[in-house]
Parts: sequence; structure tokens; C-alpha cells
Amino acid sequence: MKPKEHIKIPNPKIGVILVNLGTPEATNYTSMWKYLREFLSDKRVIELPRILWFPILYFIILIVRPKKSGKLYEKIWNKKKGISPLKEITAKVTEKLRAKIKISKVQIDYAMNYGNPSISKIMMSQFNQGCNKILIVPMYPQYSATTTASVVDNVNRVLKNMRWQPTIRFCPPYFDDEIYIKALSSQIEKKIKKAKPDKVLASFHGIPKKYFMKGDPYHCQCAKTVRLLNEKLKRTRTEVELSFQSRFGPQEWLRPYMNEKFKELIGKGQKNIVMVAPGFSVDCLETLEEIKMEGREEFKEMGGEKFEYMSCLNDSKESIIMLEKIVKRELSGWI
Repeated sequence: MKPKEHIKIPNPKIGVILVNLGTPEATNYTSMWKYLREFLSDKRVIELPRILWFPILYFIILIVRPKKSGKLYEKIWNKKKGISPLKEITAKVTEKLRAKIKISKVQIDYAMNYGNPSISKIMMSQFNQGCNKILIVPMYPQYSATTTASVVDNVNRVLKNMRWQPTIRFCPPYFDDEIYIKALSSQIEKKIKKAKPDKVLASFHGIPKKYFMKGDPYHCQCAKTVRLLNEKLKRTRTEVELSFQSRFGPQEWLRPYMNEKFKELIGKGQKNIVMVAPGFSVDCLETLEEIKMEGREEFKEMGGEKFEYMSCLNDSKESIIMLEKIVKRELSGWI
């Protein structure tokens, strides 16, 4: 029998936390400022010494950028629900995964690396409800220090302040996982049959080239994803090519840039393309505004004729089946 003053210990459970990049709470200046400050203060995202970076961040970027970014988010914002597509779709993915993995002692939630709900809030909530084992699932197929490693850092910051720590597992990157390639290729094949493009162009979020030169494996993993997709899609006779987007600042980023590929394809007479974004688990600003809207406009201005954007896996049947298999595999030995 426990002594009267004994701490409360709930029945043990297992937690699963799907972690996506993050989103502002609204499109107004203050919300954008808070989100951008958190995101751009991360040492994994901007590797400059703080003494050099913070004056640029606080006295230039955080004065100009919130208003500009707010206008971009306005284009894709769900105004009825007051929520961004990234958060809305991530919540749907979580709900459907819960319905798929019907194990009473497994609790599935989602968190944002930047913004709300925070990793700290969800981890503490799960632990207080008895989750003494937690699987963290970064929703990035390809690993980068700017994304996956940042999630690991934030989880470890939470653990650092806990007296009784849960056991943690991190789901590894799944860029070359047969389950992921199959889910993605089946979606692309359906799009090819419908659109009959000259080429499929895959666009990944870029990182500065110097990060790659320092040893970040992201470029190699993106290239391998494209190679494996081409092997799967061989029978369609439509090739998938690689490109990168979302440059920020004057330094060189991973190439080829998306607009460079537009110019190259149009120059070859390949004016009918399908765009895919295999580096994003759900649609967000970078896919819906930067690729689907800006990309289409730029492609047409360059002389392109037909531009189709294929949605991310999102909460599709293929996506949920894929996540169910990955999560159950990573929970092996716990359930």
C-alpha cells in the first residue's frame, strides 16, 4: 500500500507525437512576428553567431518580414476556421491515425516545433497522463539538421527540466522507406495518367549549400527519394527530376533551383509539367503559395503551357496506411 503522501502515478501508457514544422496562430503582424522570431532564432536554422545574427534579425527582418509573410499566409489561410493548412491537415492526420491504431494504451497527439501546440506542452501532457514511453515522429521524410535535429534538440530541452523522464524513441527519416516510396509513387502515377505531363518536377525545401558541405545529408536523401520514385514509375515513361526552392538571403543554396529547372525544361520543349513536393508531409505555405501559386505563374511567364500541382500525401488513405505501418514498426517491443 502506498503511503498517504505518495506522488500520484497514473497507469502506464505509450505516447506517440507527430511533430510538424510549425505555423503562426494568425496572419496579423504580431502573430507573424512571434512565429518568425522563434523560427529564425533557432541555431539549427541560422548558424551565424548570435552577435552577428540577432541585430539583423531584430532590426531588419522582424521589422519588414512579418507584414510580407502575413500577406502570403493570407492567400492560403482557412478564414472560416482561423487556421493554417499545415495545422488543419496535421490535426486531421492525427485523428485518422488514432482511428487506425486502435490500441487503448497508445495515445497519439501532434505538436509543432515552432508555435502551438508546442512539443513541451504535448510531452508534459502525455507524461502526466501516464505515458512513460514516448515515440517522437518528425514529419520530415528526409533528414536535415535544420528540421529533424531541431526537433531532437527541443525534445531534449524538455527532458532536461524533468525529474522523472519518459523513455524516448525517435522515428528515423523514411526518405527511402519502401512504404513511403510506394505511397508517393501511387499518387504520382494517378496524376500522370490524368495530366499526361512531359515531366514530373519534384521540389524540395532548400538549405544553404554550406550546410551540405559541412555534412548535412539532406541533399543526398532528396536525390535518393527521386531515384527510387523513378524506379517505381519506370512503366509510366515519365521521369521525375529534382529541384529546390525557398531560398532565403544572399548565400548560395542547394541547386538546381526550381525556377532554373523551369527554364531548362521549357528550353527543351517540355512545357507540360506536374509539380510534386516529396519533402513535405502535408501542404503548407511553401507548397500551396510558393509552388502552386507563384510557381505556376512563373512557369507560365517563362513560356510554359500546362502546370499541375499534386497535393502532398496529407491525410489521404495512402498517407495514413504509411504512418500506421511506420509507427507500429517503431513501437515494436513496446506494444
